[in-house]
Amino acid sequence: MKKKSWAYYFIKRTFDIVSSFILFTIISWFFLIILIINCFSTKGSPIYVDKRVGKNGKQLSLLKFRSMYKDAQECPEKYFNDAQMEQWKKERKVINDPRITKFGKFLRKTSIDELPQLINIFVGSMSVVGPRPIVQKELEDNYTKEQIDIFLSVRPGLVSNWAIHGRNLIGYNTGERQKLELEYFEKRSLLYDLKMIFRAMFITFKKKGAQ
Repeated sequence: MKKKSWAYYFIKRTFDIVSSFILFTIISWFFLIILIINCFSTKGSPIYVDKRVGKNGKQLSLLKFRSMYKDAQECPEKYFNDAQMEQWKKERKVINDPRITKFGKFLRKTSIDELPQLINIFVGSMSVVGPRPIVQKELEDNYTKEQIDIFLSVRPGLVSNWAIHGRNLIGYNTGERQKLELEYFEKRSLLYDLKMIFRAMFITFKKKGAQ
């Protein structure tokens, strides 16, 4: 894994704080509108808190706009057939997920459901750029111990190498998702991080790979 200087981490963290604060301030009115609509759409809390693994293996409370019905996580068998359940266990993603609300499909297609993670970034549990935060089982099932140590050595990101190269179009089965996420640790630099951010903005506008 490529070692980075203290200056890289200092500039990266400063960028995280400033960018997340400014962006959240600008879109706060929009944030409120989504909260109100989502209260009626999901019939539950408009914000969903998902437990993921953060830097150094610490638990991360990942914030998202809820895009599924309120019992979707607790009772997946209520919505999935056998094939979908198997896909969920392996990838933690399901094509045409029946648990997603109509408004939730819009939130996901536009990646608006990820906006609450600006709060995660501001408080320091996430970064703008880094590997996407995943659950413990995903780590253990798809990465070696050495790879897990590398994966957890940085704050997880809103923008990741996997996300900008295909997102849900690329899974664990082929090993491509693991390869892309770990590749970031060899390529990362301030310039590469900026390139990833701009590419993510372009992909979000094109709505590529989101489900």
